[in-house]
Amino acid sequence: MVNPYSNTRLVIFDCDGVLVDSEIIVCRVLAEEMTRLGMPATAEELDEQFSGRPSQDCILDIETRYGGPLPQSYFNATEKRIREAFHNELEAVAGIREVLEKLQTTDLQTCVASSGPHAKMQITLNKTGLWEYFAGRIYSADDVGRGKPWPDLFLHSARQFDIAPEHCLVVEDSIAGVKAAVAAGMPVIGYSHNGARARQLEAEGARVINDMQLLLDYF
Repeated sequence: MVNPYSNTRLVIFDCDGVLVDSEIIVCRVLAEEMTRLGMPATAEELDEQFSGRPSQDCILDIETRYGGPLPQSYFNATEKRIREAFHNELEAVAGIREVLEKLQTTDLQTCVASSGPHAKMQITLNKTGLWEYFAGRIYSADDVGRGKPWPDLFLHSARQFDIAPEHCLVVEDSIAGVKAAVAAGMPVIGYSHNGARARQLEAEGARVINDMQLLLDYF
């Protein structure tokens, strides 16, 4: 197999859904708490709507649907339940540890570029034992003016290494993330088990895999 990414110097990983299996947990809790407030929702529809987007944008969408500011009780409940669920349920994405171990034997640089805040990534990456792979090289949408689908976060990440966008390879699971990578001029691999989502990622410009260990073919 000819490696189409042989010029890669930096691999940029999204966090939620690529490194840690957190999105299904978050969407489940949000759906249940939204339903309690009279906004019936399912984890599946929220995953479709919110995946890869900055948390503040998602909150604004929920408040628009609610018709005003959300009560503090909503934030208290969701934060508490998500924190508990992460502690009890959160795992690394299957196969990602093998990918990261392989990358450590190459001369490729790696980093994380996530829509999530730093505090959340510190929790999720430490809980799954992945923090050590990226310590000091973790970037958040909070670090830039605009989150995904804007390219700002990926371009910011590349600048930290003084590496041109065309020499970066982004690994994403969300439509917003793929759009951001394409807008940044970076090749992107989309990861998804869902056939419909995979087709959407491909339509946005990603080469799609359904097994994280298939990434090993590109290094």
